[in-house]
Amino acid sequence: MEHETGTGARGAVVFPGIGPARFADAAKFMLLNPVARRLTAEADDVLGYCLTDRYQSSEAAFSEAARISFLLNCVALAEWSGAAPEVCAGASFGGIPAAVHTGALAFADAVRMTAEWGRRTEAYFAREHTDVVTLSFARVPEERLAEIRAELDAEGAWHDVACHVDHDFHMLSVRQESVEPLRARLRSAGGLPLYEMRPPMHSAAFTALRDELAAEVAAGAGFRDPAIPIVSDHDGSLVRTADGVRSLLLDAVVRTVRWPAVTATLRGLGVERVHVVGQDALWGRVACMTGNFEIVAVRPETAMRPRRRTAAA
Repeated sequence: MEHETGTGARGAVVFPGIGPARFADAAKFMLLNPVARRLTAEADDVLGYCLTDRYQSSEAAFSEAARISFLLNCVALAEWSGAAPEVCAGASFGGIPAAVHTGALAFADAVRMTAEWGRRTEAYFAREHTDVVTLSFARVPEERLAEIRAELDAEGAWHDVACHVDHDFHMLSVRQESVEPLRARLRSAGGLPLYEMRPPMHSAAFTALRDELAAEVAAGAGFRDPAIPIVSDHDGSLVRTADGVRSLLLDAVVRTVRWPAVTATLRGLGVERVHVVGQDALWGRVACMTGNFEIVAVRPETAMRPRRRTAAA
């Protein structure tokens, strides 16, 4: 990985991190869009079951079918949009569609990897770190968060920053017993505690999981050099090699997501317009994105609207 600036890139594609999404919000696109239908058929062959049926019947927000459907929709929307970026980025889980879109990973391999990755992650957290959750919160500047973390340190309470989303938006992993005291501290600081996530991710405490995924999951995927650079969501560096992409995806287990580092790199590259591709309620909407770029949201409902004919057409 390497840092570069001033190369004159003007457009970028960004894939958001996965969030809760109802089947109904994506079903029409998956069933009717020609690109999505082609990829759904390919995913069905890889998985050995009907993805849309499994997605519709699944109750968990981040079930295997939901994760694969999110991946599929991101990849299909990027192809449908026709965007020709000079650089690409993905937030957290968004790194997998970024790898596919840039040609670093075949879609079939991405489907297999996502399924097995999820199964092994669930099994790991069923037996390890069973009391750790990740809490997201807004309206807490970095300086105040540092003070809160110092207070946790003084109490001997384990914690780790999972995501630095914006200057005042973070996700912090803590033990379950620390959640309510942390919520109280955040509120007293004027913050807005949001939702808890389980399983947690993005912590060096989970190195054993990374090692397992590297040996048992990623080793079977055929990574290639990406056609365009991928901006690391861990430090803003540019990833240009197959090994770099493999490490980027695996490091999602153990390294903090630092989204302002991504936006700083995009600015340095001269990016002005960013296509945020996929169902997104966060990553394309925070100030470090909207304050620096023209944001083009490409969502399933966008793709299902009739295209306007120009006067020239």
